[in-house]
Amino acid sequence: MEALKQELKENLIEQLNLEDVTVDEIADDDMLFGDGLGLDSIDALELIVMLDKTYGIKLTDPKEGRAIFESINTMAAYITEHRSK
Repeated sequence: MEALKQELKENLIEQLNLEDVTVDEIADDDMLFGDGLGLDSIDALELIVMLDKTYGIKLTDPKEGRAIFESINTMAAYITEHRSK
């Protein structure tokens, strides 16, 4: 699980072009949207694409995405349970 969290942080930085953020600056329980990293709805779409391409997970319900993208911890737990790649 720790390796997956590390990979998620690296993918997040790369996919969203977060040039001023390092892996060490993202805590596993940091909020990704709002007061946390400050991601927005466009970033959410990028994360949905990343889940599909990297882990074979297709999200169809936007409400489901809100819960999944809450933090690195919630993303890692969801991927562990649902990944097909």
